[in-house]
Amino acid sequence: MAELSAEMVSSGKPGHRPRTFKNRYLENIRKHWMLYLMIFPGIVFYVLFKYVPLAGSVIAFQDYQIFKGIMGSPWVGLDNFRFIFTYQDFYNVLRNTSLIALYQLVFGFPAPIILALLFNEIRLMMVKRTIQSLFYLPHFLSWVVVGGIVFEVLASQGIVNVIRGLFGFEPILFMQQEAYFRTIVVLSSIWKEVGWGTIIYLAAISGIDPNLYEAAVIDGASKWKQTWYITLPSLFPTILVLFLLNIGNFLELGFDQIYNLLTPMTYSVGDIIETYVYRAGVLQGQYSVTTAIGIFQSVIGFILLWIFNRMARKTEQGLW
Repeated sequence: MAELSAEMVSSGKPGHRPRTFKNRYLENIRKHWMLYLMIFPGIVFYVLFKYVPLAGSVIAFQDYQIFKGIMGSPWVGLDNFRFIFTYQDFYNVLRNTSLIALYQLVFGFPAPIILALLFNEIRLMMVKRTIQSLFYLPHFLSWVVVGGIVFEVLASQGIVNVIRGLFGFEPILFMQQEAYFRTIVVLSSIWKEVGWGTIIYLAAISGIDPNLYEAAVIDGASKWKQTWYITLPSLFPTILVLFLLNIGNFLELGFDQIYNLLTPMTYSVGDIIETYVYRAGVLQGQYSVTTAIGIFQSVIGFILLWIFNRMARKTEQGLW
């Protein structure tokens, strides 16, 4: 009787046994089974293509030989990491990657925010949807197609040089000159992804309480003040989360874009980690070294994410 009374007191209900975490979890699955079924393919994808391949990271500590496999390849400890930090070209690759990533963060990250704010001011829905669709379209083009467009536009007989010729300027071989390569990379990335990036921000803007704008209008606030004091503060949590996600992938620029824009004359400023890994790993078979570079890349991304997340926690925001 004493034990039964203790259970009644702890549960708060007479005769009711407290539920364990396992029982609550199973009950939640039974109640929301359709939602769990919807996310199941995503979970399988991440397990197969994100977590399972982590086991292959062990070859960074081996002299991996493809015919011997992971179990038969000899262990070399940290020799592969020592090699990449003493390899002269690695620092040039790291510098190129860091600079292009920094430029894309500074100029590319704010672009969808600014465009979303401009879209939000368009009152004619037909015009707004048409312009949005035009900005979304480049996202669905592969970098092979976009790279071809960039080469054609910036060719010696391309539209840019034709316009320059109308003003008496000599044509410039933009894609063959180091001074223009990083600018072309950043601008082409913005052109391709800026429209798609506005989707999340437009969704966040649509969730802002309209009463806030009505009160601001009554108080005589201009459009600029409404944007500065209502829209941007309301968007801040979304902006911060997306910024942290971008910081976590700081050194991951993407192989497709750079590879399709690189020329032999721009390797010194355009060769990044992904293109170096492709040449050394796929073409030359240095699997252990390139895996070590991948681990280094992931560690740097995690450190940057941890630092900026700690800073974000001071504003009571953050990923964790």
